[in-house]
Amino acid sequence: MPSEDRLLVHVSAANAASLEREVEWLTAVLEARISLYFEQPVKWSDVRQISPPDLVGDTSEFAQLVTQYDMSFDERVLLILALLPHIRPQALDMLFTRNKNLERGFAEFGGRRGDAHGGFLPTLETAAFVLAGHDLVKRFEIIGLFDRDHFFTKDQVLLIEHPGTAEPFFSAALSVSSETLNLLTTGVRHRPDYSIRFPAKLTTTELDWSDLVLAPGVLEEVERITSWLEHSDTIMNEWGLRRTLKPGYRSLFYGPPGTGKTLTATLIGVAAGADVYRIDLSMVVSKYIGETEKNLANVFDQALNKNWILFFDEADALFGKRTQTTSSNDRHANQEISYLLQRVEDFPGLVILATNLKANIDEAFARRFQSIIYFPMPEAELRHRLWQGVVTSGCRLDSDVDLAKLADEYELSGGAITNVVRYGAINALQLNRDSIRSSDLVEGIRKELRKEGRTL
Repeated sequence: MPSEDRLLVHVSAANAASLEREVEWLTAVLEARISLYFEQPVKWSDVRQISPPDLVGDTSEFAQLVTQYDMSFDERVLLILALLPHIRPQALDMLFTRNKNLERGFAEFGGRRGDAHGGFLPTLETAAFVLAGHDLVKRFEIIGLFDRDHFFTKDQVLLIEHPGTAEPFFSAALSVSSETLNLLTTGVRHRPDYSIRFPAKLTTTELDWSDLVLAPGVLEEVERITSWLEHSDTIMNEWGLRRTLKPGYRSLFYGPPGTGKTLTATLIGVAAGADVYRIDLSMVVSKYIGETEKNLANVFDQALNKNWILFFDEADALFGKRTQTTSSNDRHANQEISYLLQRVEDFPGLVILATNLKANIDEAFARRFQSIIYFPMPEAELRHRLWQGVVTSGCRLDSDVDLAKLADEYELSGGAITNVVRYGAINALQLNRDSIRSSDLVEGIRKELRKEGRTL
């Protein structure tokens, strides 16, 4: 078994042993609460007298998480309560007890039914019952555990889903985030999957900075972003600028297609050791009122307090100029832009917007960017380097190919040059040749220029 697999097995075993003890503890708490609530004989007068397991010497991810946040009795109850449907669903079956007077479940137990899950799914009402019972003072005290500034919500340890504004606060579903679930079971840190709830894709590359061909001035601007990511903590805290500077960094990349905007954003993530998520605007923008904001909120909420970089490509589709209000549609569009502006400005990490035309971006956004970087079409010298970078040592070129001449004669972006070489390789193989000729590349150039409405 590979060493990495052995490590995962070890982590999973440690997590299982730790969670087993925690489940036994919460089961005892639940039984005590039910006995106290129905005034049945029990040796406890308060569930808080049942001490949670000692985590000294426990190396599991669960123990580390509890220690990291210095969790209280109440917080540990909430965490394991949210985990139970995933790790020991039958432990909550005792809450299916029916109220014989009303021929239904007890409202004070809370809970809900899943679409497929047959067990008891906890709500905030369930948590309030376990922690407070009849005591209204304690019930009111635990509301703070569900505050948006509490680490449960702020760091997305737990998820709290409210069914609607007309429903009681405590009817909200209590569940564990997929990231927390994976960490506390398998020990693997979860990366969200691309979906309607998370319309963003993890962007990766096998290239490195030596493959990025940019003009010196552009590269200098990009390096300022990486410097901010490296030294932001020093600037904000040690240099005392947290009071006057907003957290986070916002940058606008603009310029013709294929000039390196996406690759630059991805390599910034590589340099910072951060994941770069490219927002899929086709799944974000909706014609239905409020849906666009909701879709964006899902992305920003999940990215909060994580080491992520958010990259909005073709950003003018989402962050375009506000229009003069002449209809309800105009008002709604302007409200969307204002909402997005606020979320981008409040995001504590790096947000990069990319567009082909800077003029399409709303001026209110532009004023709030820490950097605006223009990615121009490369000059002949840079084009030569791009040709050389694409045509690696393994690429078969005919002796008639003169890369310097191609770079000098044809103004192309790096993306266009890549397309030309791909076309040349396909064309050569279709004609049963084992090398790319100059004519193959010229024909590829002709096709690329035609896309842009230009001719040779």
